[in-house]
Amino acid sequence: MKRIKLTVYKEKAILVGIITSKGAKEWIGPTRKRRRQPEDYLEELNRLAQTAGAIVTEQIIQHRTKLDPGYCLGRGKAEEIAQLVKDQKIDVIIFDNDLSPAQIRNLEKVCGTKVIDRSELILDIFATHARSKQAKLQVELAQLEYTLPRLKRLWGHLSRIEGGIGIGQRGPGEKQLEIDRRLARDRITRLKRELAEVTARRQREVAARSNNFTVALVGYTNAGKSTLMNTLTDTKVYVDDKLFSTLDTKTHVWKLKNGQKVLLSDTVGFIKNLPHHLVSSFHATLEEVTQADLLIHVVDAGLPVSLAGRPTVKTHVEAVKIVLKELGCDEKQIILALNKVDETDPLELTILRKHYPDAIQISARNKKGLDELEKKVTGYLAGRQLELDLQVSAGNGKLLAYLADRGQILKKVYEDGLVRIKVRLGPRDLIRAQELGAKKI
Repeated sequence: MKRIKLTVYKEKAILVGIITSKGAKEWIGPTRKRRRQPEDYLEELNRLAQTAGAIVTEQIIQHRTKLDPGYCLGRGKAEEIAQLVKDQKIDVIIFDNDLSPAQIRNLEKVCGTKVIDRSELILDIFATHARSKQAKLQVELAQLEYTLPRLKRLWGHLSRIEGGIGIGQRGPGEKQLEIDRRLARDRITRLKRELAEVTARRQREVAARSNNFTVALVGYTNAGKSTLMNTLTDTKVYVDDKLFSTLDTKTHVWKLKNGQKVLLSDTVGFIKNLPHHLVSSFHATLEEVTQADLLIHVVDAGLPVSLAGRPTVKTHVEAVKIVLKELGCDEKQIILALNKVDETDPLELTILRKHYPDAIQISARNKKGLDELEKKVTGYLAGRQLELDLQVSAGNGKLLAYLADRGQILKKVYEDGLVRIKVRLGPRDLIRAQELGAKKI
């Protein structure tokens, strides 16, 4: 039987960024000795486009006093881009700025091809990567809320262009693009109701684990959280060198060297300027973060420490802090883990130590620094535990097993059918132990 090789067509894309007077100082830099290149400013958008499956052929930056209400950039620059579209047979123009429906309509008319903005691109990636029912519901809801005011533009848009990157081109929201606004609003209402049920069920599942000490991995997208999860728990969470490869929270048991166990959760990566519909929709996905006893903030140390116009360690750390504050988690105990130190210049590492003296330097891939990370987690766990003297019936095997699994046994003495145990145990575990028959002495 003859094998047929399928070729996946990748769209050719032009990236566009507009820098207003407000952002010009940061872009050029304080010394003004070197203007940043477009690839610096649009580095993250470039990665997002590649994750969505595009081939980036051009990157364009325009400096403006303010955004043009009709085209976002100037009409003359739009015509220049139109010529590039014609010469290079471009399929899609992707703006780093958010665009209004009118701006998209005007740009598509001038350029003769599909135009999308950063929010639409991120939504497309989320639609591609959603796996669980909850993630699919959240993506569809976010797509519809984004699409609703743009339905008129999208009908004309789809009559000329089929498939490819952009809202409704693929994913769970696709079938909704041909319905009218009333049906879209009805669908949004039903999705919110269904999502509320799924969220409530997930909250019950998280609450059922409240007797366990829980640790959540948080961080900017592609910082290496899933790799760290795999290394610490000896599991096989999906890992890919793409943005948002993890959308569904995964939780596994992490067995510490002292015999104790904690629940470790891998969460969706954060990103700056996340579309506001996704911020609200994905708060439920981050339930593990809000309920966790401890957060490990994983940072890609391979980024520059500080460089105007480019993603840096500092910008990623600050972006994550903003999301944690929105979640009400900024007061939680947080361990900062600088990951990928094996890929970091030694001089940059020296600077990072000065900027973040309390951070742990690790390599999740090469298992470097993980003992120090575990020691810090164990120290925090011990700080929350109580050293207790308990009396247990020698025949209560369930309770003895619980204490061995949940606590750290320091001493055990058998006498007259009873067991006197000195143990380190968390407050919540003590309550459960007493329910199982333990008595404090």
